[in-house]
Amino acid sequence: MQIEPFGLERWFAAYEHEADIMLAESGIRSLPASRFDTDPGDLGYVIPTDGDPEFRAAVADRYDRDPEEVLFTVGTQEANFLAFLSILEDERSHAVVVTPTYQALHAVPDAFGDVTKVSLEPPNWELDVDAVAEAIRPETDVIVLNNPNNPTGRYHSLETVEALYDLAEDNDAYLLCDEVYRLLAENPLPPVASLGEHGLSTTSLTKAYGLAGTRFGWLVGDRDVIEAAWTWKDYTTISPSIFGQHVAKQALGEQEDAILEENRTLAAEHRATVREFVDDHGLEWYDPVGVNGFVTVPDGFENGTEFCRTVVEEESVVLAPGDLFGFPGYFRIGFGLPTDELEEGLERVGRVIS
Repeated sequence: MQIEPFGLERWFAAYEHEADIMLAESGIRSLPASRFDTDPGDLGYVIPTDGDPEFRAAVADRYDRDPEEVLFTVGTQEANFLAFLSILEDERSHAVVVTPTYQALHAVPDAFGDVTKVSLEPPNWELDVDAVAEAIRPETDVIVLNNPNNPTGRYHSLETVEALYDLAEDNDAYLLCDEVYRLLAENPLPPVASLGEHGLSTTSLTKAYGLAGTRFGWLVGDRDVIEAAWTWKDYTTISPSIFGQHVAKQALGEQEDAILEENRTLAAEHRATVREFVDDHGLEWYDPVGVNGFVTVPDGFENGTEFCRTVVEEESVVLAPGDLFGFPGYFRIGFGLPTDELEEGLERVGRVIS
């Protein structure tokens, strides 16, 4: 098995450590640990290693699923990885992946089997469900969606998601949806795992809750997939973080409503700030859901990489080149960071454009 280098992470590795402002961060600003009880007791493994049974039952209720259909993981990245390991059994396995998207959602299944990409089309990044249908083969095991989408911020409608689910069901495949930004929407769609046996949902506390450091996520869906993923997990991280699970119980419990209200408000205010910046500088974007925007590269720059390299080298602000998502005429901007950093970062980027 071979996997391509993770371009976005390599870009961050080259520039993030020395830069003043990280304006490519894809999540909401981090919450302080002081907001939570951080004493989980003895520092052992989480037992059983798929997560506390009572807590899994509480999460399962959110999806109209059984506790045995939930696996707690170390972030969404592991949830997706284990799902692909469990679904794609050999090199003949096939996945249809909606792009542009987070690289792991196409690079990992491509390393295990074969991938057909179906691209969203700018400027509105609409998904052609018929194109997905045409990409399906007899050996297709999974359709992969990220909703709301990273990097474009496109939130596909329930009608579109249900159409994809029907395609998966009709072809005895799964619809796997990475839903890390779902709860930043004012009116979140039902999770894909709640649509039926062919739906798989992955998510974590990272993007909507501002708790990336907990490294706590989960995979929800068909019991056979969950059982297989748990078997693989015994060879990866064994159990989720005991700190992560401890904080997650609070974040998904008594603090959840307040956290999500604060974060949705912050995202909306910052979206308006970036929208004004985009308009003032003659750029274009699709008004996004979540905390990422995909913005056209300013005139005078060959592509996103040239523009983003100029910005970081001249103004010490990190942006993400659209080239890394297959669209060199764009760059990704994250606006979930603290307000003062966002405003300072936009001012610096503006100097490069001007």
